[in-house]
Amino acid sequence: MQLVVNGHSTYCYTGGKPLDPAKPTVVFIHGVLNDHSVWILQSRWFANHGWNVLAVDLPGHCRSEGPPPASVEDAAAFVVALLDAAGVAKAALVGHSFGSLIALETAARATERVSHLALVGTAYPMTVSPALLDGALNDPQRAIAMVNTFSHSLLAPPPSTLGPGTWLYGGSRALMRRVLASNQDANVFHVGFKACNDYANGEQAMAKVQCPVLFLLGEADQMTPPRATRTLVQKATGAKLVTVKAGHALMSEAPDEVLFALRDFVK
Repeated sequence: MQLVVNGHSTYCYTGGKPLDPAKPTVVFIHGVLNDHSVWILQSRWFANHGWNVLAVDLPGHCRSEGPPPASVEDAAAFVVALLDAAGVAKAALVGHSFGSLIALETAARATERVSHLALVGTAYPMTVSPALLDGALNDPQRAIAMVNTFSHSLLAPPPSTLGPGTWLYGGSRALMRRVLASNQDANVFHVGFKACNDYANGEQAMAKVQCPVLFLLGEADQMTPPRATRTLVQKATGAKLVTVKAGHALMSEAPDEVLFALRDFVK
């Protein structure tokens, strides 16, 4: 579905279901150079099991118009505006990587609007190496190859993802190239990485969060290794921590495990 958010057309995948005010809502937020499709299994399951789903393309990405958010704070303001545009009073937020920082900041800014906070493949600080920052700006195709090397621990997917014949590295690389090419006015790769690298409000944001928190991490993650979550975990009172056998692309490398962890968390 298309919503008008901050004056721009914004795409949200709903799992093929109309929004129902009587149902709870979950918002899925993707990471850098991704779009709503990285949540395809998880979003479809929730849409068919009693939830409204808003799996968003962030501004400036693929089917969504507007400038890409230049900071985590800007992106969090967009998520609040998205809830307003959808007529949703309260939602569970599920964010991956850059999206996890956006979800965290949103939950801190709008405590009454967030019922659950799931941080998938997260870290704080989410430092991006100078080589990747420079590559995203000046040699994005090479940087895409670097990111995919660091993001995956498997060559081929398990049966519950896209099935036989699928190549995780190739599929992810193709998606990132498509997202990059979708915006001719801004380099969403560099803008997103810089926003991750610059975000400095993580500890203060976590201290303000009032809803249940889930950390969902890949044990072989080289982009946001589990040890890099310690600062946030220490600030999150009573948080749940789940680790799955996967790298940074854990939604495709461990789709069932990610789904089950999210399902059990929001029960």
